[in-house]
Amino acid sequence: MKKLILFTFVSAVLISCETTSKKEKIIVNYPTTAKVDTVDTYFETEVKDPYRWLEDDKSPETGAWVKSQNKTTFGYLDKIPFRNDLKQRLEKLWNYEKIGSPYKEGDYTYFSKNNGLQNQNVIYRKKGDSDSEIFLDPNTFSKDGTTSFAGLSFSENGNIAAYAISEGGSDWRKVIIIDAIKKEVIEETLVDIKFSGISWKGNDGFFYSSYDKPKGSELSAKTDQHKLYYHKLGTSQEEDTLIYGGTPEQKHRYISGSVTEDNRYLFIYPRISTSGSKLLMKDLTQPDSEIVTILDHTDTDSHVIENVGSKLFIRTNMNAPNKKVVIVDASNPKPENWVDFIPETENVLSPNTGGGYFFAEYMVDAISKVLQYDYDGKLVREVKLPGLGTVSGFGGKKEDKEFYFSFTNYNTPGSSYKYNVATGEYDQYWKPNIDFNPDHYESKQVFYTSKDGTKIPMMITYKKGIQLNGKNPTILYGYGGFNVSLTPSFSIVNAVWMEQGGVYAVPNLRGGGEYGKKWHDAGTKTQKQNVFDDFIAAAEYLIKENYTSSKYLAIRGGSNGGLLVGATMTQRPDLMQVALPAVGVLDMLRYHTFTAGAGWAYDYGTAEDNKEMFKYLKAYSPVHNVKSDVQYPATLVTTGDHDDRVVPAHSFKFAASLQEKQTGDNPALIRIDVNAGHGAGKSTEAIINEQVDVQAFTLYNMGFEELPNQAVLKEFKL
Repeated sequence: MKKLILFTFVSAVLISCETTSKKEKIIVNYPTTAKVDTVDTYFETEVKDPYRWLEDDKSPETGAWVKSQNKTTFGYLDKIPFRNDLKQRLEKLWNYEKIGSPYKEGDYTYFSKNNGLQNQNVIYRKKGDSDSEIFLDPNTFSKDGTTSFAGLSFSENGNIAAYAISEGGSDWRKVIIIDAIKKEVIEETLVDIKFSGISWKGNDGFFYSSYDKPKGSELSAKTDQHKLYYHKLGTSQEEDTLIYGGTPEQKHRYISGSVTEDNRYLFIYPRISTSGSKLLMKDLTQPDSEIVTILDHTDTDSHVIENVGSKLFIRTNMNAPNKKVVIVDASNPKPENWVDFIPETENVLSPNTGGGYFFAEYMVDAISKVLQYDYDGKLVREVKLPGLGTVSGFGGKKEDKEFYFSFTNYNTPGSSYKYNVATGEYDQYWKPNIDFNPDHYESKQVFYTSKDGTKIPMMITYKKGIQLNGKNPTILYGYGGFNVSLTPSFSIVNAVWMEQGGVYAVPNLRGGGEYGKKWHDAGTKTQKQNVFDDFIAAAEYLIKENYTSSKYLAIRGGSNGGLLVGATMTQRPDLMQVALPAVGVLDMLRYHTFTAGAGWAYDYGTAEDNKEMFKYLKAYSPVHNVKSDVQYPATLVTTGDHDDRVVPAHSFKFAASLQEKQTGDNPALIRIDVNAGHGAGKSTEAIINEQVDVQAFTLYNMGFEELPNQAVLKEFKL
């Protein structure tokens, strides 16, 4: 690939944007964005990249650009007349106590709690019938609330704990080791850890994963050599043992390690991409044991979920796209010796264990179903769930007599239940006291036809009694990638949207995991257009059935879903009034050159693979398909300046392209959270502020001068 870079600077055109409102005109003077004459050559095709300089996240010029864009965006948002009313309502609804499902470690029972508007959830614990006490309070980690809790793991006896923190939203972690009984730090902090779990070997130490610190910016430089380490308590990080990775034959972008509950085996999962892994095993009872290869390819996903002595139980999609559980002896664990334990069915399986049983959770058209099996593979019962929705938490330790699970759907706030593993009975453990009545809302699952005739399920949620008159403000949310399944779950933000008469629609697009590996693969590489077609067909269905119309339709998605929004709005700008791409993968020719982006190639392919893949990617890459003289929908791009998962340069370049080429009155703005990352660990205050801005922008650009449901405001005296 040849590259020509000539620096020139041009003035951005000042564009006046006027909403559909007759009462007020908001003028947007976009900041001047420099352009450079950067040209890349792919297979004899030259591709211009005029905003390449925005990829330098550390430069003063990029920092100044971020400040100027935020000044413009917040100047616009400040003028929306009902923005403050919306914020008051969202804060009021958000302000209720939230308690996570408890779990036991050593002599203590731990759980998370948020009093309402605390920026971060607090970890509490109690011993027997004693009062609860604070164990960890992430709200004290930093003065500005930008350091967040990122994981907690206990030694076998529960006496030692290791917890991870994230600073500024980064995927890079620090791990702090404490005496869990005394709540005192006992070792130096481990640093530069990324994409890692913490898996204990008894009470002696734990396994974790990381990369060598990259040259250049740690927020954007490429990282593709993951390594698995073992940290022995009482030693320094420099003495940690390299278990796997670090050699050419062991070079993988992701490597994880997991120890069995009986501490007998370590299983290692090396990955080249986000889909597919090898499977390796090490006998921890023999200190000098060799690492044994069970699977030496990354064509499938297989994961050991349980063992009884040397008998291994493996969840796999090998020759089973919807997954199954097999058993094999560790003495000869190759796939030819695998025997079905829980066979594949027509529904996707997610198995777990706890209390001496297997719990097979299935997705039936994205709705949860749970079957309980004993260790002989005999069906014990189907668990009757609280309703149609999503359950999580069916699992625990072998000796548990009971554990907790949670249940939610789009109009039911999440509640937790205590489950008796022997009888199958459960009682509600905690129910939120929230200022929202689920009985006033309903969800409907429909199946619509995509461009190629494929039937796609979609959940549509709204206030009962809604009129199908084409005038309901509607958010169409999608993802469609990486085997991720969108199942029903409650959102306070969506509750506020629906209070205002809004419709919230979520299709289960191809590329996701709702129907197994075949469904996922049907939305990857040169079939990625299927995902966009599915999303477009969902919008057309909502319009055809008079839930909404183009004037009242917004499309929304984050990360891979940000790509979905970017591709959809550039292919069909006429279809929606508002577009909301968040932390999106928007430059499809260069995504793989940043941080761990090369690991996404299973879903996307790369522009360097071959000429066909390059042409395919360029044909839908949002950054490369913004055209002049096209009126794009009102667009609010959102990202974080410390996002080292999907680097903010994607969003920067897309926003700059829109501002340069947009015609008509619709604004093209970018809202950049400072000292924030891809989204995990974001404070409550930051979440509320962002979501208020997104909804206010959306409603205002649909033509609303006041909130659609003013009765709600009057009822709550806002």
